[in-house]
Amino acid sequence: MYFVATGKQPFYNRAHDHLLALDICKGVRPEINEPEAPKWYIDLMKKCWDLNPNNRPDIFGINKLIESLHKSYMVDFSTENEEIGMQFKKAEEYRKANLSSIKNYQVVTHPQAIYTSRLLNPFTDDLPEYDDNSQGLDYAI
Repeated sequence: MYFVATGKQPFYNRAHDHLLALDICKGVRPEINEPEAPKWYIDLMKKCWDLNPNNRPDIFGINKLIESLHKSYMVDFSTENEEIGMQFKKAEEYRKANLSSIKNYQVVTHPQAIYTSRLLNPFTDDLPEYDDNSQGLDYAI
């Protein structure tokens, strides 16, 4: 979702190592702001990033939200839908205004930023399972 909204890989400027894994476990997420994407899209993405897996939407919830947005925007145009439409319009205007800079933008990816699947056992062996009763922030390395 982040790449679709920004055109950038998440954490492209960092090594994909145990330090990044720990930071993600502590709640560090890529930065994204309006006007890069509509507010509802950013809100949905942040829900998907929730530290507590039980708070993340499942595919059925995501599908229901997208269908509802599509139906309400295309069929029942209301004030709320007008706001959603404006969010889309602003994001599209931002994208078009920055298209040439995005095309010419040469991202220097960290040499240890790896975007292919791999086992993270050396990085995750010491990480506890998610525990609703803990903050999950006190890790010893």
